Amino acid sequence: MAAGGAAEAQARFGHSVKGLLTEKVTSCGTDVIALTKQVLKGSRSAELLGQAARNMVMQEDAILHSEDSLRKMAIITTHLQYQQEAIQKNVEQSSNLRDQLSHLLK
Repeated sequence: MAAGGAAEAQARFGHSVKGLLTEKVTSCGTDVIALTKQVLKGSRSAELLGQAARNMVMQEDAILHSEDSLRKMAIITTHLQYQQEAIQKNVEQSSNLRDQLSHLLK
């Protein structure tokens, strides 16, 4: 009976060890899955960060192009103002000439 009791105790111990081993394997599997998800998330974060950097460079180029366009438009505006002043002077002179011409024709 002692041999039977020892065999039974050993069987219970074996089942207990198998149960603990199964728990540990399941726990390790869960940890590996969590680690894999974290690595993938980190990889995705790096990808998103790279995309954000590329977008920022594109925006910077667009801002520089807009700044250049604004400078050119300011130059054009100045030239148009000079032309407007010249036209106004010519209109005033033509008005004076018209008055002089009508006076001479009287």
